[in-house]
Amino acid sequence: MVQNYVFPATVSEAVTVLSTNRGKARIIAGGTDLMLELQDGKNTCDVLVDLTQIAELKNITEENGFIRIGASVTHAQASKSELILKHAPALAQACRKVGSLQIRNMGTIIGNIVTGNPAADAAVALACLETTAEVTTQEGMQSMPLEDMYAGVCLSCIDSCCQVVTHVKFPVKQKNQGSAYLRMEQRKALALPMLAVSAMVALDGDRFEWARLIIAPVGAGPQHALDAEEFLKGAPVSAATLTEAGQLARNQAMFRSSAIRGSKEYRMGVLPVFVERVLQAAVEDARKA
Repeated sequence: MVQNYVFPATVSEAVTVLSTNRGKARIIAGGTDLMLELQDGKNTCDVLVDLTQIAELKNITEENGFIRIGASVTHAQASKSELILKHAPALAQACRKVGSLQIRNMGTIIGNIVTGNPAADAAVALACLETTAEVTTQEGMQSMPLEDMYAGVCLSCIDSCCQVVTHVKFPVKQKNQGSAYLRMEQRKALALPMLAVSAMVALDGDRFEWARLIIAPVGAGPQHALDAEEFLKGAPVSAATLTEAGQLARNQAMFRSSAIRGSKEYRMGVLPVFVERVLQAAVEDARKA
């Protein structure tokens, strides 16, 4: 049962509170998932450590060739950010799909990752951007690739009782690079997507230099469509190429049938179309750069 709610002024202070309470304190930022978990008894703690008063965690900045997003940045903030719209349209598109307006105004980008849900919109978009997280503990700060933050389906490698993910960052977009995000949804019936795909591409004239293609939910965290990515290296930018990439994406699409999200067979059937569309959108973004 929560007995205390504290607002540290610095990351160092937040980490100290966690350490002092020895596993009985927990980080909170937006709280849109955590408060429900506490209410349902899925999580417990004595102290909530709220990050929202730490100034450095509220901003989206460009630093040393990276876009850096603080732990208190919300989906609504990211969806309107000029830096995100310029360098990571996939993330802006994903953030606009998260929950309701109220959830987007409260929920945070980093919270979307730390929950460990493989279909979390912002996390799927960030996965195609070569994102890393900055994780701070009493011992100091370390960088962690986004894909290493998942311990299982809806399980995170981050322990919010002793670790603070202060920022995530990804490289700024270069010329002839582009990204995009798409989801299949039943908006009135389902908050999480039935299927989500993101892509980032680099073009060399009329050919793909490389592509990163992410699909979810197909496992513990967003997954690379490895065979499609390998096929796209050096391939011509054409309708036939996008169609083949869509077919190859099925090789890593280990969907499970769900009464809510749809059958495995249905999602396998529509996946190639979504892959074609997200790649085409990423190509269009790259050609605008």
